[in-house]
Amino acid sequence: MSLLALAALAFVSGCQSTGDNAPAQGSATQAPAPAPALAAAPPVPEPPKVPRVGLLLPLSGPQAPLGEAMLKAAEIAFFDVADNDFVLLPRDTGGTPAGAARAAEELIAQDVGLILGPLFSTSVQAAAPIARARGVNIVSFSTNTNVAGNGVFVMGFLSSDQVQRVVDHAIANGMFRFGGFLPTSPYGQQVASDLQFATDTRAAQLTRLEFYDPAVFDKQDAARRFADYDNRQAQLRQERARLRAQGDAISAQTLDRLANAETWGEYPYDAILLAAGGQELISVAPLMPYFDVDPGAVQFMGTGLWDDPSIGREPSLIGGWYAAPDPAARAGFEQRYQAIFGAAPPRLATLAYDATALAAVLAKRPGGPDFSVAALTVPDGFNGVDGLFRFHPDG
Repeated sequence: MSLLALAALAFVSGCQSTGDNAPAQGSATQAPAPAPALAAAPPVPEPPKVPRVGLLLPLSGPQAPLGEAMLKAAEIAFFDVADNDFVLLPRDTGGTPAGAARAAEELIAQDVGLILGPLFSTSVQAAAPIARARGVNIVSFSTNTNVAGNGVFVMGFLSSDQVQRVVDHAIANGMFRFGGFLPTSPYGQQVASDLQFATDTRAAQLTRLEFYDPAVFDKQDAARRFADYDNRQAQLRQERARLRAQGDAISAQTLDRLANAETWGEYPYDAILLAAGGQELISVAPLMPYFDVDPGAVQFMGTGLWDDPSIGREPSLIGGWYAAPDPAARAGFEQRYQAIFGAAPPRLATLAYDATALAAVLAKRPGGPDFSVAALTVPDGFNGVDGLFRFHPDG
């Protein structure tokens, strides 16, 4: 029963009639009864909020090709998953922190409920305070866990998982001494920390760690130190001198076998980790055999940056190990991308697809778009192109 009906009923019950419109016996003429109170008009329902999601990518500058490819992947997800009212707002960061901050301010002004990206950790750090001030969460493509938390989620392939996985595989194959030849970049520093943790928490040792400047073309000095080349050359000279001094037939045969050797002695590691990708990896990997680190005797390992078919062109990497999602899982996406855009997608394109699909799914919640921490951290996680992924409350 409505509020108006209840008011009318109360009025009739409180004013009894004696018929023929006559006043009640023994009383004066009654004053007219007050008019029934009108009920308040029912509230007009608010129109459903249009889900608006920002996408921060480097669409100009040196990383523009990668940013454009990730935008194309996001567009595929948009047409695959999103409803008609879903709005995706791409913005260019230029690949810089200042650009990311400016783009984040533009998106906040557009009343977005969630921001996807940016790609680099420094850009995430620049955009995060702007988004936090408005209570907008960020799902970034960074691999740097240091930027995670307080509304920022890291969706990139984490180096810690990759390093621990490949170290475990090496230990299972009888390798317990590890070396790392790593760039001085924040990523290289993170991988060094990951490698130290992985060996410290297992029956293994980190026996050698060397950094090189990725911006310097000639990395031979760093590679020479990492290979312990000078010390092993000195050991070869000592061994040859010892064999000559013995002067027997067996020593002579051994000398013949060492005629073309460059170094002598045991390697200080059973396996080495090279945390580079693309052209940097192609330039770094050959330095190992150049300074007599034999990939047939030392296991070469890498991170997900190795997940690139072109690395098979470098002979020293043949037989190397790296941890990455099963390539069969993303094969369908890669084929579609190739068919639509006429080129193979870069490895990180799946992140943009999965993030956009995630946002589109959260926008379809029965009560309306929900981009809250609780929605992002559901224990069951989400099924993406590369497989199942989950976010934890710490980002």
